Amino acid sequence: MRARHLRILSLTLGAVLLTVLASAAPVGDEFGFVRIRPDEIQWHDEPGYGGLKVAVLAGDPSKVGLYVIRVKFPPGLMTRPHRHPEDRHAIVVSGTWYTGEGPTFDPERTVPLKPGSYMMHPANAYHYDGAKTEEVVVQIAGYGPSDTILKDPSAGSTGSSLDQH
Repeated sequence: MRARHLRILSLTLGAVLLTVLASAAPVGDEFGFVRIRPDEIQWHDEPGYGGLKVAVLAGDPSKVGLYVIRVKFPPGLMTRPHRHPEDRHAIVVSGTWYTGEGPTFDPERTVPLKPGSYMMHPANAYHYDGAKTEEVVVQIAGYGPSDTILKDPSAGSTGSSLDQH
């Protein structure tokens, strides 16, 4: 009798877990295709980044495997020099994205990339990026686990594009 109760309990818990996991992931159609319309994207504030928003479209950047995210920069927000442990592939969705390479923040030396532009950030290469006068949305794909490592954590992670930290 006890074994039967344990079996029912584990089947019930398994069903609950599958329901929770299924509701957290994008729902595919009968063939496995996933579609997310712009108005369905769930944006979240990235703590410590002054208004930067991130949306996970596929995968989980904190875990092993392919992930796809979107990053939204409000006007005037530039990240400080940082790196990621994996190659990251970025496509500009909207706005003009300003990108700079190296460990020294210099927004005057950034390269503007218009919508449709592609950029690859090599693993562990310092860079900084953001928006100057308009909102920017960038789609990024990589193979996790991902992380953002600031060159100088005491300088903060973001600031106005006019700041020279």
